Amino acid sequence: MTAVTVRKSAPAAGSTPGTAQGPPGRPRRSRAGLLPSAALLLGAAYCLLPVIWVVVAATKGSDELFATFTFLPGTGLADNLDDLTAYRDGVFWQWMLNSGFYAGCGALLSTAVSAVSGYALAMYRFRGREALFNVLLAGVLMPPVILAVPQYLLLAKAELTDSYLSVLLPLVLSPYGVYLARIYAAAAVPADVVEAARMDGAGEWRIFTRIGLPMMVPGLVTVFLFQFTAIWNNFLLPYIMLGDDEKFPITLGLFTLLSQGSNQPSLYTLVITGALLAVVPLIALFLAVQRFWSLDLLSGAVKS
Repeated sequence: MTAVTVRKSAPAAGSTPGTAQGPPGRPRRSRAGLLPSAALLLGAAYCLLPVIWVVVAATKGSDELFATFTFLPGTGLADNLDDLTAYRDGVFWQWMLNSGFYAGCGALLSTAVSAVSGYALAMYRFRGREALFNVLLAGVLMPPVILAVPQYLLLAKAELTDSYLSVLLPLVLSPYGVYLARIYAAAAVPADVVEAARMDGAGEWRIFTRIGLPMMVPGLVTVFLFQFTAIWNNFLLPYIMLGDDEKFPITLGLFTLLSQGSNQPSLYTLVITGALLAVVPLIALFLAVQRFWSLDLLSGAVKS
């Protein structure tokens, strides 16, 4: 009868003999990995709770706003919308149109200036380029409150205060937009392609519009989104420049309503409903631009 010898396999490297080996390919989940998720959930709750409060409070009438539970929906949303529309013959919608004009035109002009300036700073070598870029970086770090009063004095000297231009002109040049455009142009526009276009006889403006600008579109969409949001939410500059309330943006208009709420508590519901409506264009723009931005990034990756 032949003896059968059973040979035990050696334990895996790095393991202790006699220790049971778990199934391969499934590492144990560390408890430390739950901390980032918990921090993100807390941050999301911190950001979303005020939004949820505004949505719920906009559904309450003036008699329900302070008499019911905070997060209990009310029944006065339709009445609030009617009262807001009827307030001073629909001045709220005039404020919304003003904000759309300021933010739309200001963001377009600022994006155009940022595109040209950022492309020039990234693609051309000239004396004083780094010094100019450092000045722009200093403008990024400068608080807007410091520039508001000098801007008012300059525009008052030109007799442009209390006009649409007094809000638009200071917003055309965005140091942060120029910074982003330069960084993106340096990364997205190959110098070899630009040099090849020059050798083919193309002018600098043609190179910018036909080669550089299409490659910079995803970055410029980001600049436009940042500028639109910043101008839409801007309060200090219109507060200093404007005196006619029919030229107010939505931020300044809601501030005037809130200031009158101490004497007329019924206006609080109009302020909350107006704040809810003021956020809707930003959400719609972000969703539309995000889709456009993602498609541009994808198409650029495929073409390369």
